[in-house]
Amino acid sequence: MSKSKSLKDLGEFIRDQRNLAQMSLRRLSEIAGISNPYLSQIERGLRNPSADILKQIAKALRISAESLYLKAGILSSDEVETDLTVAIMNDSKLTEEQKKAMLGLYRLLINETSKNLTDD
Repeated sequence: MSKSKSLKDLGEFIRDQRNLAQMSLRRLSEIAGISNPYLSQIERGLRNPSADILKQIAKALRISAESLYLKAGILSSDEVETDLTVAIMNDSKLTEEQKKAMLGLYRLLINETSKNLTDD
């Protein structure tokens, strides 16, 4: 995939997530702490944001930074945790504490399962 196609896909993904959150461009830029014109350029695929900027946007949208890193090509798909982890992080019905607890339990269970497989 070309760099410009990847940036355009990232921008569209951010715009879609912003629209799902029913948030204006101006409001997202305020919450994320970045300028309105810069965010607009990101959404149009004209700018390549840093990992830190993506993290700020993800936090403001209450989605996982990993999902944005994947779209931006910062992470490859085999580096991203499972779909369950992403689903938990994106669930707006859960508090941050609940998300952390669920992920902690999930990782504990995965580690136990891995340990049991190596013990057999």
